[in-house]
Amino acid sequence: MKQLVLIILLLWGNFQLVLSQGSSVLPLMMYGDTSRVGVPYSKDPHVVKFKGRYLMYHSIPPMKGDPASGWNIGIAESKDLVNWTKVGEITPAPGADYEKKGLCAPGALVKDGKVHLFYQTYGNGEKDAICHAVSDDGIRFKRNPTNPIFHPAGDWTCGRAIDAEVCEFKGRYFLYFATRDKNYDIQMQGVAVAPGNTNFNREDWVQATDSSILYPVYPWEGKCIEGASIAKRGDKLYMFYAGAYN
Repeated sequence: MKQLVLIILLLWGNFQLVLSQGSSVLPLMMYGDTSRVGVPYSKDPHVVKFKGRYLMYHSIPPMKGDPASGWNIGIAESKDLVNWTKVGEITPAPGADYEKKGLCAPGALVKDGKVHLFYQTYGNGEKDAICHAVSDDGIRFKRNPTNPIFHPAGDWTCGRAIDAEVCEFKGRYFLYFATRDKNYDIQMQGVAVAPGNTNFNREDWVQATDSSILYPVYPWEGKCIEGASIAKRGDKLYMFYAGAYN
């Protein structure tokens, strides 16, 4: 019996050693911007591969003690998707009143050798809308002169648009966004489309439906569907999204 117990203990010890050795070679990716509030804080990440490295665009909070600084966008780069270094920020542009209270929730795509960034204004309630900027190096961006490029219309929405996700599909670009109903109570998904040769200007976007394309119905969704991310597989699009406020 003692011999059996000893064998079991030895096997268990070897198993633990294998686990510890295996876990030590698995890289741990944890990135947070510490410049704003003194502790790592980043959210809404979107990563693209561009000119030999990966670029992560993400939301960063207002400066500690300065709520008027607003939500902004941080930029980090990596060669291996594990180790990240902060390389820039996107803050409100001088004279751009539409984003002076803040900008966040970036979504990026690479088109014609440039990074196109779609983001939302913040702090304007029903007037928050989707904006666009473009960059040759992925760090310094030029605003679209037609900004904001999109906000929804119709009796089904309050007019707000946040959480932009843009993807190319079957020769067109689809802009997925979250909006709220007229009572500013229910958050849901809408979509707009633009032609394949678009420069993403405001006049190119057409609201595809006069209603929500995805509305909260399940208990876990509560009153909110937001933060959509799209994956294209074959001839279908798959949407991943968040449910319930907070």
